[in-house]
Amino acid sequence: WLILQNKQPEDFVIATGEQHSVREFTEVAFKRAGIELKFEGEGINEKGICIAVSGSTSTDLIGKTLVEVSEDFYRPTDVVNLWGDPTKAKAKLGWNPSKTSFEQLVQIMVDHDMAKIAAEGAAAKVRTNLAEYLEKGIVK
Repeated sequence: WLILQNKQPEDFVIATGEQHSVREFTEVAFKRAGIELKFEGEGINEKGICIAVSGSTSTDLIGKTLVEVSEDFYRPTDVVNLWGDPTKAKAKLGWNPSKTSFEQLVQIMVDHDMAKIAAEGAAAKVRTNLAEYLEKGIVK
């Protein structure tokens, strides 16, 4: 929105200036969902194994591999350090990449997905019940 309000068209890098790994993102996301992971192995053989659950999360997950590296997405020759410099966006637009922390951003994403899953689950139950009621003639 800030870029669109700028008087002159320009290129801006929208970034935090921080660097986070996929593993770090995964740890924060799973923790928000009530799952603690332990990572084992390296590179293509790295796996995230459930070691604890909290809340309403099923204890059946303990000891199971929940995350693993996919050969389809593994890029061993990729650049090691990637992060953007938001200096221009800060200076010219007044953009503040620190307003939402990395952890807060991941939590927002997980909360949204969990709410969506819950709503889809409820909708599926309603559809199932409606089909059953129609079949039994309870609802016409």
